[in-house]
Amino acid sequence: MIDPSTYGPTHFRWACADGIATVTLDRPALKNPLTFESYAELRDLFRALVYVPTVKVVIINGTGGNFCSGGDVHEIIGPLTKMAMPELLAFTRMTGDLVKAIRACPQPVIAAIDGVCVGAGAIIAMASDLRLATPRAKTAFLFTRVGLAGCDMGACAILPRLIGQGRASELLFTGRVMTADEGERWGFHNRLVAEDALLDEARALATSLATGPTFAHGITKTQLNVEWAVSLDVAIEMEAQAQAICMQTQDFTRAFEAFAAKRSPVFEGN
Repeated sequence: MIDPSTYGPTHFRWACADGIATVTLDRPALKNPLTFESYAELRDLFRALVYVPTVKVVIINGTGGNFCSGGDVHEIIGPLTKMAMPELLAFTRMTGDLVKAIRACPQPVIAAIDGVCVGAGAIIAMASDLRLATPRAKTAFLFTRVGLAGCDMGACAILPRLIGQGRASELLFTGRVMTADEGERWGFHNRLVAEDALLDEARALATSLATGPTFAHGITKTQLNVEWAVSLDVAIEMEAQAQAICMQTQDFTRAFEAFAAKRSPVFEGN
């Protein structure tokens, strides 16, 4: 369990106010790359957030006009070339665990993307629930450009669901940059915003979610995840049960009473 008011990570910046946590990758000179340690610390954070209901929404962003340049060439890529298979598999499972943790936490996760968003950075954006980007955002799943397969950290499962099989295949085979305009047109980015308004827009979106029925948001996220691999009949039954659970919350009653009184509901997440 972490205390959002005192949590102090080592490998990225953290701020939390009004139920909105902001995770900032902060190595601007190198376009905010990841290291073995930052991968692990991010994974542990998102695992812990399952048990922190006071955090309602998470924003991920980067400093210096970029989101994330992926794994640090000298601190990750170089050492990987010298590892044996057991060490390599431990690493690839650990990076995949970060995606699992982002998907498994009940909080909606918003990626605020500016500039370079490549490799593992593109994966973190992909794993987020919502993506806001600037017109200069450049997203690339560039694993093939370093001699690796495009099937990294769940990319072959998640990316086609966001942008379609053909478009995902092109990006994963070629490693080319997806422009911001393409990303918005294809449905990867929810919308494009001006560079100087990116964080404000992300916070406004986060606030709208944090003041909503947050328990129900967690149920929605769960269903978006688990319904990937079930039949329509099973999905409809799962949603029937999920919605019945939400109907027992006080937020459901608050919404009805507010509607009846012709006022806006005040949700409390229970």
